Amino acid sequence: MRLRLLAALIPIALTACVAMPSEEAAVAVAATAPYAELDRTIAGDWRDAKNSARDVYRHPRETLAFFGVRPEQTVVEITPGGAGWYAEILAPYLRERGQYMAAVVDPARVEAGRSRDYQQKTRSTLEAKLAATPAQYDRARVVAFDPKAPVFGPAGSADVVLTFRNVHNWVADDNAAAWFRGFHDVLKPGGVLGVVDHRAKPGTSLETMKDSGYLTEALVIQLATAAGFRLDAKSEINANPRDTADHKNGVWTLFPVGRHDPEEAARYREIGESDRMTLRFIKPSS
Repeated sequence: MRLRLLAALIPIALTACVAMPSEEAAVAVAATAPYAELDRTIAGDWRDAKNSARDVYRHPRETLAFFGVRPEQTVVEITPGGAGWYAEILAPYLRERGQYMAAVVDPARVEAGRSRDYQQKTRSTLEAKLAATPAQYDRARVVAFDPKAPVFGPAGSADVVLTFRNVHNWVADDNAAAWFRGFHDVLKPGGVLGVVDHRAKPGTSLETMKDSGYLTEALVIQLATAAGFRLDAKSEINANPRDTADHKNGVWTLFPVGRHDPEEAARYREIGESDRMTLRFIKPSS
């Protein structure tokens, strides 16, 4: 009787063992749920067609998944620009359960002149974009800050801080360290800083980086670690091996700016957008 019972139980036990996923598989299955929602958001018909056309260069699905952005998080995007390229994705994705914060430069904190006019136009354009589609953007928040002493929100309030193709501007202005300290302050312990920027060849001088808009990974890692972050991972999601990073007008030679002679248009269009580093940093819990 015991032998017959054991024989009957063995197939059940074996079936249970086969059906039981590994820990890695369970994590992978769990991770797909928010990113299916992200896929639907990226495909949203509210997105500007010109922005969607650049997905092939910017890989928003892979990039946001690499940074671990989930729909229930508070995410601060640093200077999203008037076009709000990532705002079109992040604000709707976070709308129901999370919070999207667009951190913009306060024009009143900038010296009067072309710089202030630019910052005012950028802020106004972004706010108008968000207001025009309330069904997707009505819960997005715009927070203004002083670029000389950046504060991006209450200390320890954000799960993720994201910056796309901005660090080179702060390096050129010699105030990048203050921005990274601001990122560290606003993040919760264990929070993520995601950085995408134009990538220079290792060993490129600081002056060349300032002039070209391309930065070495080593410099960005140095800035982040000096502010208290730990490098968690790198990705080649946004790499472009066709980009030599040595163009006469720096990164602005390439699409979408296209600062080149008309007869060179086909050549630079073939290159596409810049080669980019994609770095994930963590604010240590202790």
